[in-house]
Amino acid sequence: MSGFIFSEKPIELVEGDGSYVYDDNGTEYLDMGASYACVPLGHGHDAVQSAVADQLSRLTYVQASYPVEIRTKLYERLAETAPGDIGKVWLCNSGTEANEAALKFARSATGNSKIIATMQGFHGRTMGSLATTWKDKYKKPYEPLIGDVEFVPYNDPEAMREAVDDETAAVIVEPVQGEGGINPASKEFLQTTRVETATSGAALIFDEVQTGMGRTGTLWASEGADVVPDMITSAKGLGNGLPIGATLCRDWIAESYGSHASTFSGGPVISAASHATVSTIVDEEIPAHAAEVGDYLKQELEAELGDATREIRGEGLMIGIEVKRGANRILRDLAIDHQLLALPAGRTVVRLLPPLTITKSEADEVVDALAEVIG
Repeated sequence: MSGFIFSEKPIELVEGDGSYVYDDNGTEYLDMGASYACVPLGHGHDAVQSAVADQLSRLTYVQASYPVEIRTKLYERLAETAPGDIGKVWLCNSGTEANEAALKFARSATGNSKIIATMQGFHGRTMGSLATTWKDKYKKPYEPLIGDVEFVPYNDPEAMREAVDDETAAVIVEPVQGEGGINPASKEFLQTTRVETATSGAALIFDEVQTGMGRTGTLWASEGADVVPDMITSAKGLGNGLPIGATLCRDWIAESYGSHASTFSGGPVISAASHATVSTIVDEEIPAHAAEVGDYLKQELEAELGDATREIRGEGLMIGIEVKRGANRILRDLAIDHQLLALPAGRTVVRLLPPLTITKSEADEVVDALAEVIG
């Protein structure tokens, strides 16, 4: 087998059901990564499967200049979920596209070009989003990228105060850094950023590609900080495994967005999957479940792992375990010896992003496996 770009793992997965996936030999694995938080409702969720099958039987695709009922319903449902007066929605295909749109919208709406991002932040791999991503390993081969981007230390309110000025178009920040190591932002940092951007007329963008859709215990992580940004970007869990992104905007952004479009924006089948996903997460109060099980899992990990780790941190079911030896070796041992799949977040952090529907008994399986491998 030959491929390009991706480094394939030595496990061929062929089926999924709830919190579990199965390889071609029938081996069952507890999926604590959910493919980077992309299946918040678990694998093969009935509501999503049914919505997709129904839409496929009627209309697979038509471009976004033609109104389609399910796309309109998705627009309305996302706007209803958004905090504050965020009420406009632009749909695309991925998180990096959602961030590209947000950066373009900010420059168009403000007339400025300066973008402020954070150290250790990750916002995607296309050229604009990549310019706001911190690590050189992602950026170096593709430079020069777009200019006028300034980085400030994450969780440093004073540095943010000094950086934001009248020439700033936008500040883009993750409420919890994902690739950067599962680092939650302090309320002070996010609230300071909101005050400074509002004062200067800059747009505040919350990258909720990974934190959104209930991941941190509230539907949007911004709710936990009591901050309403000007834009929220979403993807990953938004379609429960199908490719979709969204940029949610306040009116003052949407009214001056310039010219921006995408051929596959809000395709009917993808919209059906997303509408079913969002509706299920909201109607079944999945964020509250994520908060409860996430708190339980962190408490049990802290009790069992003790001094064997440097720190256990995160919010809801977005948990990082900073270990004293390489994370990749731990992940390999978890997969091979305990049939548990997890993710890295840098070289020393084991990242847990399970389906938000996991049970406490499944959380106990995770704790037992990690205690054996790490302890």
